[in-house]
Amino acid sequence: MPLVEILGLTKRFRKGDEVITPLDDVDLAIAQGEFVSLMGSSGSGKSTLLNLIAGIDRADAGQILVGSADITRLSRRRLADWRAAHLGYVFQMHNLVPVLTAYENVELPLLLLRMSRAERRNRVELALEVVGLTDRADHYPRQLSGGQEQRVGVARAIVAGPALVVADEPTGNLDAETGQQIQDLLRRLNVELGMTLLMVTHDAGVAAIAGRQLRLERGQVVEAPVPAPVHHVKRA
Repeated sequence: MPLVEILGLTKRFRKGDEVITPLDDVDLAIAQGEFVSLMGSSGSGKSTLLNLIAGIDRADAGQILVGSADITRLSRRRLADWRAAHLGYVFQMHNLVPVLTAYENVELPLLLLRMSRAERRNRVELALEVVGLTDRADHYPRQLSGGQEQRVGVARAIVAGPALVVADEPTGNLDAETGQQIQDLLRRLNVELGMTLLMVTHDAGVAAIAGRQLRLERGQVVEAPVPAPVHHVKRA
């Protein structure tokens, strides 16, 4: 059984007299431990799909099953509880709280869960260790580089041990070198820790780090074609 199963998902927006349907009867399955990237043109609905899977937005029709939960049927309160325990979100703009330290930003999702202070500390310290920021725990966002801020965002996304991590353009605001570091980190989360990841990106090079690549076209999710291997012919 897939970790994520999407059935007949439809989302519409009204813009004046026009109805826009970025997602039209979408079916999609993501297996436990997969790293999936999603590309598409600007405005194609990539972030919309991510926000629906994350329970941030509501679909007009269809089902989203994550593990044993049908999140399309949960009340707002139960959905918030589910999201805190089972889903991690990596944002493009980091979304760190400027008056909190790196440690406190990573700890935030755990405050919504029932656990002791000691367990929270253990989880936060482990998450900061995974992203290589143990020595920056007491620093505020203004004292961190853009790449360090994004790594704090990744630590916050994984600190609760979520079933699924979604990332929306996680390298979009970073320079090439720093972006490569975040790509390497996401790949490590998948390969070494077995985390299931769904990443939206506009960059084909970033998308290629995922084991499975998808595209959103005309309201439908399609498998991206795998580039054919290049065979070099030896000349006599």
